[in-house]
Amino acid sequence: MNKLMGFYELKAMGLPAVDWNEYSGKESLDSSMLWTIRCAVYKGNDLNLPRLVGAESHKAIEFADSLKKKIGDNGIVIFYPYFIAVKSGTLNVFSDKMVIEAVKEDLWNLVTFSKRDVTIIIRDKDNEYFGNSEFLSEEELQKILKHVPEIRRCFKDELTCGSSVMLEWSFAYNCDIHRNKAGEQYLVFYEARTV
Repeated sequence: MNKLMGFYELKAMGLPAVDWNEYSGKESLDSSMLWTIRCAVYKGNDLNLPRLVGAESHKAIEFADSLKKKIGDNGIVIFYPYFIAVKSGTLNVFSDKMVIEAVKEDLWNLVTFSKRDVTIIIRDKDNEYFGNSEFLSEEELQKILKHVPEIRRCFKDELTCGSSVMLEWSFAYNCDIHRNKAGEQYLVFYEARTV
């Protein structure tokens, strides 16, 4: 499963996921919010694709138009409201275990800069910690893990064949145009792929 299929799968699974929409070039983005623009390709390498994160609406539209022209018929451009990540990470679900890696603030700190606050390996209620074992509270850990049964159900065939399912997540806040936090903290998933 590639990034594009993962976007659609997240939308269908009922997990708390980003409310993304495909960019057609006719949208007007709310100028009182910041926006994230991403893309996904139908085939080929879909790692490290161009993205714009936390941009004002006019810059987001300009980037989305340019990106849409660049990828043409080879993929889609998506947009969603920007959020402030407090903690982020990956959840890798295997048939016999789960691995959570977490980092302070944005996921890019983990995937781009190789920073990591904690890795948790979970097998049959037995948790093994590497790093700061108190980085994720028990409540935060349970908020992530409560979605594992649904993930296992949706990806039963892939897990049976020896693949794992990797999801990206954040504990986040909505924000205004000035990056002021708004509302309550929530868990959000924004990418899924088989590995």
